[in-house]
Amino acid sequence: MDTQTITDLILKGMPDAVANVQGDDGVHFEALIVSPAFAGKLPLARHRMVYATLGPLMGREIHALALVTRTPDEHAAATGAGQG
Repeated sequence: MDTQTITDLILKGMPDAVANVQGDDGVHFEALIVSPAFAGKLPLARHRMVYATLGPLMGREIHALALVTRTPDEHAAATGAGQG
């Protein structure tokens, strides 16, 4: 499994999202997902939304996926975007 395939699957299931997936061993990955669809949702619900886009790959081709999920406003606050 490669990072581009995972990114493509996430964006297919969450077309309003921005996804940055990293990983160098083909089975363990980290992803930052920014989507307005996360607004008002708890972290577990956000993670489930992302996992749903990957379907049966989770636990098979993808052994581990560390997620950071943010709304656009949360991401702007976390990165300092929009300040200055």
